Formats: sequence, C-alpha cells, structure tokens
Amino acid sequence: MIRFTVEDGKWKVTSFVSTHNHELALHSEVHMLRSNRKLTSSKTNVINSMVDAGLRTIDTFSYMSKEAGGDEHLGFTKRDCYNYVHHKKMSLIEAGDSQSLVNHFEECLAEDGMFYYTTQVDQESRMTNFFWRDGRSRIDYDYFGDVIVFDTTYRTNKYDLICAPFVGVNHHRKNVMFGCAFLSDETISSFIWLFKSFLKSMGDKAPQPIFTDQDQAMANAISVVFPETRHRLCIWHISQNAPSHLGSLNSNKEFWLLFYKMLHRCESENEFDEVWNKICDSFEEVRNHKWLKKLYDIRQKWCKGLNKDVFSAGILSSQRSEVTNRVLKTISSKTASLTKFVHEFETIVARWRSSEFEEDFRCKQGTPSLLLKTSGLLNHAASIYTCEIFKHFEKNFWQVMATSSVEVTCSNNIRMYEVQSEAVNSKKWIVHFDISSMSISCSCKKFESKGFVYYHILRVLSMNNVKKIPESCILHRWTKGAKKRLYVDRLTEVDSEITQETNSMFRNDVMRCLYDVATRSQENIRCRKICKDSLKKLIVDIERELSTLNLEESCDIEERKTNSAKGKKKITDVELILSPPRAKPKGTSNARLKGHFETRRVKVKKGSLKQQRKKMISESNINNYSTGLEPQTHFQVLYYNILNTLKLFKIIITLVELEFDKF
Repeated sequence: MIRFTVEDGKWKVTSFVSTHNHELALHSEVHMLRSNRKLTSSKTNVINSMVDAGLRTIDTFSYMSKEAGGDEHLGFTKRDCYNYVHHKKMSLIEAGDSQSLVNHFEECLAEDGMFYYTTQVDQESRMTNFFWRDGRSRIDYDYFGDVIVFDTTYRTNKYDLICAPFVGVNHHRKNVMFGCAFLSDETISSFIWLFKSFLKSMGDKAPQPIFTDQDQAMANAISVVFPETRHRLCIWHISQNAPSHLGSLNSNKEFWLLFYKMLHRCESENEFDEVWNKICDSFEEVRNHKWLKKLYDIRQKWCKGLNKDVFSAGILSSQRSEVTNRVLKTISSKTASLTKFVHEFETIVARWRSSEFEEDFRCKQGTPSLLLKTSGLLNHAASIYTCEIFKHFEKNFWQVMATSSVEVTCSNNIRMYEVQSEAVNSKKWIVHFDISSMSISCSCKKFESKGFVYYHILRVLSMNNVKKIPESCILHRWTKGAKKRLYVDRLTEVDSEITQETNSMFRNDVMRCLYDVATRSQENIRCRKICKDSLKKLIVDIERELSTLNLEESCDIEERKTNSAKGKKKITDVELILSPPRAKPKGTSNARLKGHFETRRVKVKKGSLKQQRKKMISESNINNYSTGLEPQTHFQVLYYNILNTLKLFKIIITLVELEFDKF
C-alpha cells in the first residue's frame, strides 16, 4: 500500500508497504481483477438487447465472449453479467411488483391517449385482477372484433394468477391481440368484472361469437355481460374431456365413430338429430348418461350445424388462444414478476404486428402467380383477397372441376341449382342465384359462417359466365383493404349525426382515426411529411374557426382545458397497490392446465424406485389377510410404525443420558 499527503501543492509519500497481503495475479488472471472489470454502456446495451430478445444470460455472455475473442478480452466476468441482469430486473419492480406495474401503465397512458387499464384490489390493497390493452388493440378490434377467442388455461407461478388473453383473427388469418388480463380466481364475479371492463374499453361493442372452454362460471358471466353474443364451446376441449366421462364406452369403436361425426361432421340440425338418435338407439346407457345428456342440452354452443347463421371466421375451437398461451409460456417462469411479464408481452405483440405489416407489404407487391390466367373469377379474387385467403379461394376454385350441378327451377330471374361433389356419399346443396341483383346464396351457409366463397357458389357462377365475384359474396374483413375504409366511412357521416354524438364519443372516434393515420405513416418519410403538413393545416383551420366564436365560448373552452389538466392523475399520486400473495413455486408448473386423461401416469420402468416400491407392496400382500388393509395402506402403516419406533428409541436414549448426568 502507499499513502500520499499534499502540502503546498506538492505530493509527498508518507507511508509505503512493499509487501503484498495476497498472491500477485498472473498475467492470464489480470482480467479478473476488480480494477480491470467494467461494464460499459455499449456492453450493457448489447446485454439488454439480447436478454429482451429472449436469450438466457449464459447464452448472452457466451456470445459476447466469443465475439471478443475469449473471456480475458471481454472486460467483465460471468458473475458481473448475472449481477447486472438481476439488478436490471429488480429495478423494474423497485416500487413493488404491482405498484411498478401500475406506474408502467400510467406511463403508457401518458404516451398513448387510447391506452386503457383497470385493476381490482382486495381489502388489504393487494392486487387481485387487472386488465389492459393499448391503442392499437382498440383499432384492431374495430376491424376484426367480430370474433373473439378467450381462454384461461394458462397461469403464472409467482402469484398463481390466471392469464386470460383476448385473441382474434385478422385478414391474414393470423392471431391479433385485443387485450390481456390476470385473474386471481375463476369465479363468476371475476369474469363479470373482466368482461365488463373489456366491453367498456372497446366502446360497448360486443363480438358476434366468443369461443371459450367448458367452464360454467365463464358461461354464466357471458350470459350476463354479452346477452346478444353467441357463446361457442371449444370442440377440442370437449373431445379431450370426453374419455374421463364415458367410462366403458371408451373401448367401443362404433360409438366413437358416431361421437366424432356428431362433433365434427354434422352440417345441419336434422343431420345432428339423426346421429344423436342413432347413438341413443345403439347404446342404451347413453339415454341416462349424465354427461352426454348435459352435452346434448347445450348442443347450440358447440354443434357447427346449429351455428351457421353466425359468423365465426372458420374457428371451431379455442386453440388459437392456446397457441398464444404457448407463446406466453416462453416469457414466464416460476419466479417471473408481473411487470417483467407485461414488458415481454408487449415485445411479443409488437412482433405479431410486425409480421402483419410484412404480410400487408407482400399483398401490395402484386397478385399471386396463377396457373389459369384466363379465369376472370381467379384474377378478381387474386386482386382483392389477401394471399392467405386467396389460397383458400384457389383451393375451392379447382374443386369446381369435380362438382356437378343441375338447374332445378327458373322464375323471375331467380334460378335454383342443385350442386353435388363427385365424391362418394357426397351431400347435395341448393344454390339460389338472382341474376338481376347478382345475389347468390347456398344452403351450406359456409359464406355466412366463414366469410369464404365455397365451390358450390363458384360452380353456379361459372355456369352463368360470371367473371367477377359478386359484391354480396365479398366479406371486406378478408380483403387487402380490410383496414382502409372504416374510419373514412365514419368521418363522412352527415353533420346531424355528428352533432348528436357526446363529447366522449366524438373524441374517441377522432383519436382512433388519428392513431390509425399515425401508425400507417410512421414507416415512410413521405407519408410522415404528408401527415404532419395535414395536421398543421388542420390546426390552423380549427384555430381560425375558434377565433370567430364569441368570447364566452372561448372562455368555456379554456375552462374545460384547465379542468381537464387538473383532473389528470400523476404517476406519483397513484395510491400504493400491494402485490398479490406469492404462491409456493415448488411442485407447480407454468404449463397449460391439463384434463384428466392428459395427466396419465408414465409407465414405470423396471428397476426404478417406483418399481421397487411396487414390488415391496406386492410382497406385503401376504399379511393383508390378517390385517384387512389394502396393499398400499398396509405399506404406509408399516412405514409409519417404524418411524414411531425410532422416535421412541430416541426418547429412551435421551432419558437414559439425563439419568447418567445426575451421577
């Protein structure tokens, strides 16, 4: 060590010890000295980027070490990297997990005027339920909110809260996020609160159908909050839960063929009743089977033949939401905080939206390659539909070749055709075509339920030499311009309708329009300039109009602005919210909740510990006749008797030692 003092601006050595109290570091160990280790801003930026992208800390360190040419050239150790990541993670929840989450939501609200969140707390100010969505989700819901998939079979483990995402399908048939929530339980009151919050955040616009699993509390809440919405059950969940209820019917192949047909193949109510009656006549136990009778009573919720009148975008199950759950599983762990989860969630949603933007760009680059370029219907479909929807259309177009049709009647420009596929045991469908109005419909009702033109209608259009798809057969949500006309139509409403709007309705509509314009313009410099110039001109025009008003009206406007500014809640003014009670991570999993038959025990291997215990239990069966106990119960009794005997011996030894101490 060395010590200096400064006198009259001169440095003087006052103490010097040349002996080291530790072994000197070798040249190959110099990089591990504390004085030579430093995490610079450029290095922390790389670590942040890689960790935020989902890479593990060890993978991040390994990559940076390889890029630097070895650990000795990196400038910090593995422990420094772990400490930095941990410190960064802890800084997110510095104010407490729930309070940090609310602070983050308040920051999002300050940046995005259309952001929405709401929370519920218990009597101890602990967060129990919360829901949030951003402004883009509100815009997407206006376009594609006709169908919702809602699933609650995924939960985090730190607080054992249930993750409940609201998922839809966009014009590329890909998932789109409308919002997400965390619930402390699956009770009717929790679901009612969540659905009301979701409905309020979306301007009281309810979906046409909502797909969920078979949960009674959820069904009761939907009937209260969404009385006009068709509640649909996931067929996949029904088929997965069926084996745990069917008992001896599981081994009957004939029953399973009929049951599968009832779930997936019935295209009409008559066909469904026919299959159900056949099941009841063939198997007597079905008539008194409690689960099957209950399933039949709610057939309107899952039979697709009974739901053709409601648009469903071709969805039959909640697997779209479960795909989302598998994605969410990758960003959560048994110790993940809610704040970290929300940050990772925002990253994933941004990735989805980037993928949608790429699909939009691909659709703008021209029409797909056509094998038959002379077909007017095929060319028209390629010009209006997105690439994914066109694939579906093209598949049905070529199926027309294997279809026959017969004109049944013709009166007053209305023709009726009977269309049938050439496949064995194919069904006959009735198509009505009005030549004067170019309106066409089919008894299969595939267009009404899925929004796609099937080969039954295409066959009739081809017979009548129609070169373009009729407007009545084009669902705008599947086209390339699905996100173009919505706000243009709203803004061109007559003045009388606009004056009848409330201030909040007008403000929300204009904010959604401006938000959509901003997100569309941000990717191109010229579009940005057009957007800014138009807004500047708009501000000038509004100020000119306001200047013509009298002084009283201007004062009212200023007063409203002042009151609005006073009413804004600052982040620091938010009441402190405590985190939910932490759940025990041991023995829990962040995987999807599984059904009875999904949790079957794995077959025990020979020589394993379970196999040895099973052998011991079987050997103890010799004494079962005298005790009257079951094998496993008898084994447990013996085990606990031995433990008690050992405890007794320990007590006796202790007493003996105490007696010896007296002497």
